[in-house]
Amino acid sequence: MQNLNIVLVEPQIPQNTGNISRTCAVTGARLHLVRPLGFEVSDKHLKRAGLDYWDKLDITYYDGLEDFFAKNPGGNFFYFTTKGRKVHSDVSYPDNAYLVFGREDKGLPEELLYANPGSCVRIPMRNELRSLNLSNSAAIAVYEVLRQWDYPDLSREGKLTKYEW
Repeated sequence: MQNLNIVLVEPQIPQNTGNISRTCAVTGARLHLVRPLGFEVSDKHLKRAGLDYWDKLDITYYDGLEDFFAKNPGGNFFYFTTKGRKVHSDVSYPDNAYLVFGREDKGLPEELLYANPGSCVRIPMRNELRSLNLSNSAAIAVYEVLRQWDYPDLSREGKLTKYEW
């Protein structure tokens, strides 16, 4: 099994984190939350968005970016940002990939992006619009990586409940 990691740096909206936690649970991706968070983990909106799957998560909390990087040496980091110069689907994602997303209102720190220009990726969108929703961006990113990895350990076909095909 390959390791896929989703990193949320200072997320502010509990519903986004709840939706992303659900994506992590159904795909087997690990979730990393970097404090400070804009909500309490017990928030009802967070729990409602990911409630059925919260106990299925592999989740780790960190006290800031410095703590996160200190505890995850050797990771293959990809910074999702509207400022990126590479298209997310043009990148080949290796095992132990960390898909890093910033705050909904500010994104990732520009110092981090400036120090890692080759690892900054962008999901294409119209120029005159600011950005995609964080949980949508994370889902797009996760499924691009999993597509490249041929969807390891994921079910590829469903069943009807009342009929057989």
